[in-house]
Order: sequence, then structure tokens, then C-alpha cells
Amino acid sequence: MTKILDSYALDRWFTPQAGLVDIQSAIDGRVVARASTRGLDFASMVRHARDVGGPALRRLTFHERADMLKALAAHLSAHKDALHALAADTGATKRDNFFDIDGGIGTLYAYASRGRRELPGERFVVEGAPESLSKNGTFVGLHVLTPLHGVAVHVNAFNFPCWGMLEKLAPAVLAGMPVITKPATATAYVAEAVVNLIVAANILPAGALQFVAGAAGDLLDHLTGQDVLSFTGSAVTSQALRDHPAVSRNAVRFIAERDSLNAAVLGPDAVEGTPEFDLFIAEVVREMTVKAGQKCTAIRRIIVPRAQESVVIAALSARLAAVAVGDPRRDDVRMGPLASRAQCTATQAAVREIAREAEIVFGDPDRVAPVGADAAIGAFMAPVLLRCPNPREAKAPHAVEAFGPVATVMAYDTLEDALTLVAKGEGSLVASVYTYDPAVAEDLVFGIAAHHGRLVLIDRDCAKESTGHGSPLPGLVHGGPGRAGGGEEMGGLRGVFHYMQRTAIEGSPARLSALTRTWLSGAPAPVTAEHPFKRTFDALNVGDTVETASRTITLEDIEHFAYFTGDTFYAHMDEAAAKANPFFPGRVAHGYLILSFAAGLFVDPAPGPLLANYGLDSLRFLKPVSPGDAIRVRLTVKTKQPARKPEYGEVRWDAEVFNQDNDTVARYELLTMSRRG
Repeated sequence: MTKILDSYALDRWFTPQAGLVDIQSAIDGRVVARASTRGLDFASMVRHARDVGGPALRRLTFHERADMLKALAAHLSAHKDALHALAADTGATKRDNFFDIDGGIGTLYAYASRGRRELPGERFVVEGAPESLSKNGTFVGLHVLTPLHGVAVHVNAFNFPCWGMLEKLAPAVLAGMPVITKPATATAYVAEAVVNLIVAANILPAGALQFVAGAAGDLLDHLTGQDVLSFTGSAVTSQALRDHPAVSRNAVRFIAERDSLNAAVLGPDAVEGTPEFDLFIAEVVREMTVKAGQKCTAIRRIIVPRAQESVVIAALSARLAAVAVGDPRRDDVRMGPLASRAQCTATQAAVREIAREAEIVFGDPDRVAPVGADAAIGAFMAPVLLRCPNPREAKAPHAVEAFGPVATVMAYDTLEDALTLVAKGEGSLVASVYTYDPAVAEDLVFGIAAHHGRLVLIDRDCAKESTGHGSPLPGLVHGGPGRAGGGEEMGGLRGVFHYMQRTAIEGSPARLSALTRTWLSGAPAPVTAEHPFKRTFDALNVGDTVETASRTITLEDIEHFAYFTGDTFYAHMDEAAAKANPFFPGRVAHGYLILSFAAGLFVDPAPGPLLANYGLDSLRFLKPVSPGDAIRVRLTVKTKQPARKPEYGEVRWDAEVFNQDNDTVARYELLTMSRRG
């Protein structure tokens, strides 16, 4: 019996009874699922996300949300074999599923790790340093990021039903925003299986995730300025979503990742026989055939020196001829079918349009003999390589995206010419550059960076570990200007902050310190009777301070430190040379001597709750210390963060070192781990 896809709304599964559309296997055309959203109450789904999912997520800290993402990743990883088998009907080979399914799970892990390492154990983020807004420091300002009080609506493309959903879900959930996700119907059965596993795991709170299998109905009508709409797909659909009356009227945050005529550029030094030439050929073929070329990051324009054009075409043709097209479940097949017959027909039409200004030099878009499958009923298409004889004047090769195993070779005469050809794509997600010449790399990178969201420099030094041209990574921006949509997804915490509001808060240092649980200069800093190092993590309070006695630094101290460490820089050892330096009045103490003596002033030597000093941040030496100067330290608890293990936590201390005139000579943040309990 053909499976009817369920939607997940209001924390329960909804099975449609009418309006069902067939979803066919890309391999053999059989109906693998049916979908419809008739009867779904989209207004109630939006309210449920806002009223139930949002508050539940916002009650959690970033660390708690990160732990949920990690648990989800582990749960999905345990079931990924079943997802691999199901995805075969989308045309995906084992290699393709590694990018989609394993890549999606890896993105959950990546954001879980970043949430733990880079975000506070709070429900807000303090962004940047405070700004002094008054003469005496009693009025200051800072920026905080807090979750929007809305819903993130994710509209995903057909080509990556797992990764496309999870790479949007991870940063939204980490930010504290509920999600309504709507995959493309053609491959929605894979996305439904993923959501089924997520729901069964019972890890996310109620209302945090809802799923739409089929058309979006009137979903967008209910969006407001507290919501986010994130889309991956065609430029035509992107424009329709962006121009939707509710989206434009309510200034809904809109993130788009869409059509992109990505380029691979071969440097003039990368001639046949060089490692860079071989890497270029291998990467172009891989990008043309992974997911049957149905990747938003795939190479569409192959830009090569004119002298290398014929050998590039010959090398690519030879490699493409060895690609076995057929049933993706077979081990001897390298490229499966396109996702649907409709997609295959659209790609063939796009090839014909490009061919008006280019010639096909390899492959036939209308003829293929798939291994273990029937070309008449499957969505199979052979790889097609074109050559554009006049790329500077042509339009279609720079404007028409054949979303399949298709790319066009274009020759350039000078690097300036290559830059012009790349720019004719009018904005792309990614371009890759293959050269071992530093000057060529510099000219190409800074000549085309403005047109791209990501650039990949591949050469003999990095190729072995390179993730390649077409692999978006959680830590880097995935998006691009112009034709690519102007959006930025992932990018580490940048992707999280899409779902948060940046707000400037002004007030007294005391008030802002209390609100943000971050000690600010000018806020109360009570000197404790008990040394803070003797207090456990839980007993410490933000603002707790220790003021040390002073220590006079002698010339003998400086010379001993110099000989003991080997740092005999002239500013510490030669009075005349030091005085000739515009920064020093004469011989001065080493900066690291100041740090070492400062530690000696504030460290409590006995065993206690303080377990380790594991680093310092933001160190600045602000005024020289001369022989005879006396230094003292004020050490204040700036922030506290729970660690991954519950037995201890991180304490960040503001350390300020003064001289006998109360001038600040050094300032930094000391990082320690303290026992809890």
C-alpha cells in the first residue's frame, strides 16, 4: 500500500484524506508516497509555535538547547542506515547520502558543540564590549541578543531532504526559536522519516518542531515581524516568497539561498601535468556527478586559460565517460537519476537553452543507457559538457542554471578577463580557484570575493584534507550576493543570530551588570573577606573582588627575570637604548614579569575549590613599569559559566594591575576552573 505522508502539527500527526498528489520514484517511476496538506490549520500551527514552542525553548539556556541537538544527532545517527535505504528512490547513491544524511547529522553535532563552547550558559548573549556614554562612567551601553518571539518557517529544496532541513533547524533551535519546516514535496518522504525519528526521540519540547508534507497553503499569511522565513530553491519561488504581502508588510526576516552559476577557475600556471590541473579535473567531474549535479553549490561554469581549453575538455570528457549512470542502489553506479521526471525535463530544456550560445562537447541530454534501470521510466540523464566559444558576449551560460549534471567550459585570455567572466554570474554561493602561484591566487580572490559567499583555494598543499568546492560547512557562511539570494546560513554563530534580536541597552554599570550577569567597570565590586579562590563556583558572585598588597619591582628583579627566561631584549637591559625607544622612559620590566608578579600577588597557594588557570584573554600592557615602581592587582569575578562536566565551572576574572600612582599598567581576563558544590 502506498504510504500517505503525515504532517506533524500541534504535537500530533495529521493524515490527509483528500487532495493527495503522487510522489514517484526517480529510479522506476513507481509511486512511493502521496502527500497533501488539505485540512491543516496553518494559523493554529503558527499560534502553537509562538504560544507553546517558543516559551518552552526560551526557558532553556543555550547549553541546554545544545545538549538537545547533540542528543538528536546521536539518535538520528543510530537510524541512518534506514534513511540511506529510503533515500535511494530520490536518486541518491551511497556517496550522495553521505553528504545529505551524514552531513545533516554532522551539522547537528557541530552546532551542539559550538553552543557549548561559544555561547554562555544563559538565555541571552552579550555582544561586544560596553560603550562608555558619559564623562564619569555612570551611564554606559551594550548590546544583547535575545530570541525573537515568533516562529521560523523553513522552506527547503528537493535535493537535500535531510541536510537542508537540519542545517536550518540546528541554529534556530539553538537560538531558542520554534520551527515549522516544509520540504519540497518531491522528496518529502525522506524528510518525514527524519522528523518521525525526531518526534519519537521525545527530546525537543512541545511546539518546538512542526512539519508540513505538501503545499504551504496560507502559512505565510500568518507571519509577523517576530518571525523568520528561510528559503532554499529557485529564484522564481524566492521572489514570490519575498514579495508575499505579509512578508513585505510585516518586514519578516527573509533568508534566501537560491540559483547560483558557480565557477571553477583554473589558474594560468596550472597547466596539464601539474597537481593543480589534475585536482581541477577531478573536482569538476565530482561536482557534476554528485547528486546528479543537483547541488546549489555545483560547478556550472568552468573557466580556464585559452591555451588549456582543449586539454581541459579532453580530460573532462575522458573522466565523464567513465561515470556509470544507473540504479543508485548498485555498488557499480556512480551517478543516479535526477530527483524526478519533471526535474529531468527541466534540466534538458535548460541545456537546450544554453546550447543556443554554446556547443555540446560531451554527452547527450536526451540519450542515456542507465545501468540496471529503464531510461524510459526513470529520471536518468547523462552528464553533459558544453563549450561556450564567446563567453564575454554570451548570456545564457551565465544566467541559465541547468540543475543537473551540466557544466560549460569558458576560455579566458588574461586574469582580468577571467574576473569579468566570473562576475557575469551576478552573484554566486561559491567559486573555487586552482593555482599554485601566490600572485594569481591574490588577484583572483580579491577580484571575485565581492561576488561570492565562499571561495575555495585548492592546491597540492591542502587538497588531501580539503572538503572540496561544493561542501558547505557549519562554521562558514553558506549564501551569496545577487543571484544567489543575498542570504547567509550557518556561518557558525552567525546562523544562530539570524533568529535573535540585537538590542542596545543603556543604563548604569550596576544595573547592566545585574541584568547581564557580567561585571562591568564601574559596577559594585565588593571586596570579600574570604579570598574568592577559596570559594566554590556556586558560592562565587559576579563582582566578588580581591585587592592585593603591592610589590615593588627592582632592577635586580628585571635582570634576574631576563637571564632566567632568556628574554634579554634591550628595553630591559640597556638604559640608553631603552630611552631612545619612544615608548619607554628607560629600562622597564618585562610584560610577562608583571603578569608573573601579579599572579604571585593574588594566587592563594593552598589546595581549594580553584582547580586550574587555563588561559587569559584580551591582554594589554598599558603603561611601562620602571625599576622602583610598585604594582598591585584588583581581581574581580566578571562572569561564571557552567562547564560541560557538572563537577566544575568556568570563572572569568577581570584582572587590572595598577602602579603606585593608581595608573593601570596592565589589564586582562583570567580564565579559571572552580569546583562546584
